[in-house]
Amino acid sequence: MNDLDTLDLKILDLLQRKGRMSNADIADRVNLSPSACHRRIQRLERDGIIRDYVAMLDSRAVGKASTVFVEITLSGQADEVLEAFEREVARIPNVLECHLMAGTADYLLKVVASDTDDFARIHRQRLARLPGVAQMHSSFALRTVFKTTALPLEEI
Repeated sequence: MNDLDTLDLKILDLLQRKGRMSNADIADRVNLSPSACHRRIQRLERDGIIRDYVAMLDSRAVGKASTVFVEITLSGQADEVLEAFEREVARIPNVLECHLMAGTADYLLKVVASDTDDFARIHRQRLARLPGVAQMHSSFALRTVFKTTALPLEEI
């Protein structure tokens, strides 16, 4: 973060909020020439600060209206138990996020499903079969109040 200047942060903020902005529009918004802006974006991509460009979909429109947060406690903390769990959970397409936690649960998963029956199937066929699982607690999101993927970028 120390190598990023104010212009880099402005460019990153624009791109993470509206990734399809043209280079000319970004350059205009940050008061740079299009070629200088393009070079900066290429450097940010090359340095791995910009990892990828994606389209954010409406989960309801694609039939995945239910979001479920699943807390998982493993039977042990040995490296091989953690590695086996992480390897297998990454193979479940409905799991959007998996976080190793400090606290009461070992992992927190964000899972999408079409409805409660679909989640029951995912739970029974996939989650319950993950290696090392001792306990699972699931919480259904009733409504998404807001959602963003934009990281807060403060001025240096």
